Amino acid sequence: MKAVIFDLDGTLLDTIDDIADSMNIVLEKYGLPTQDVEDYKYFVGDGAVVLAERSAPDALPANLTAEQLADEYRAIYSTMQTNKTVPYDGMPELLSALAERGIKLAVLTNKAHSAALEVMSQFFPTIHFDVIIGVRPGYSLKPNPAGVHEILNILKLPPEEILYVGDTDTDMQTAVAAGLKSVGVLWGFREEKELLDHGADIIVNHPLEILEHV
Repeated sequence: MKAVIFDLDGTLLDTIDDIADSMNIVLEKYGLPTQDVEDYKYFVGDGAVVLAERSAPDALPANLTAEQLADEYRAIYSTMQTNKTVPYDGMPELLSALAERGIKLAVLTNKAHSAALEVMSQFFPTIHFDVIIGVRPGYSLKPNPAGVHEILNILKLPPEEILYVGDTDTDMQTAVAAGLKSVGVLWGFREEKELLDHGADIIVNHPLEILEHV
């Protein structure tokens, strides 16, 4: 393998508390029930609008849409996204080891592009990532493989030389759609069965185990 593409939330960084706190502030504003942090592990992964839909599954107040909730969530999250977020144990060491081996590093996330750039620079300031791609206007979210194809073009590498690492069904579906070998991680937001059911080739319990597969 010559490159590794990482998902961000639940893979590189444990972001769930800041995500939950931010969305719960929006829900409280409109008198909607707040949700538990553990529930948010199953709400995230498919972008802010879907996060809003899953967080407020019952009928929304008149003239309020999931898109509006998502916009307000993004604004609040931008001020809170480093409050409780931390890298997973072993992740900085993994990234350093990959870089030392000359493995190119990329990030593909359904988090907003600006938010992805900010948290990556905040928590991995000494690690060089060749590509970081988040959600931008007009671009398809994962599991659409368009983001993977963009990364392949930038890195000038074929799919068989790329390892894809993520923690959700969306990530595994993305890897399958793009023809990449996939690694499902168990320190993130979802369970092993979900990862295997959606195409995970490898399951790992700790970041440094990924070194065995590059």
